[in-house]
Amino acid sequence: TPNVLYGIGTDIVEVKRIKNAIEKWGERFLKRIFTENEIAYCINRKDPFPNFAVRFAAKEAFVKAVSSTEKQRKIINISDFKEIEILNYPSGKPFINLLGNLKTILPDEITIHLSLSHERRYALATVVLERKRT
Repeated sequence: TPNVLYGIGTDIVEVKRIKNAIEKWGERFLKRIFTENEIAYCINRKDPFPNFAVRFAAKEAFVKAVSSTEKQRKIINISDFKEIEILNYPSGKPFINLLGNLKTILPDEITIHLSLSHERRYALATVVLERKRT
């Protein structure tokens, strides 16, 4: 039996917008939006700003995917962004790790698919939520 699309979300962010926020607010902005794991990953990149921007876009895309489901009524605020952690498998493939209260936001039979892309000016993320048919 095929699986069912449960939700989808896409977001695009101008890298300069995130760079400006980081330069203006510094650690205060970083610690409000990103986990320690995300900050460590991005800081260790040659150019951290596209990496921060694409993670921000992924968090927004996840919120849109969850919001697109009729069954999901919980509203996710920017204060919840630290509970949406964007990590990478050793292969480099990105994934979403839900923390805190957001761990229970989706039913167990939901698989989260994440695609990230960035270039000099823009960062793009797409999240697909797939429900396994039983």
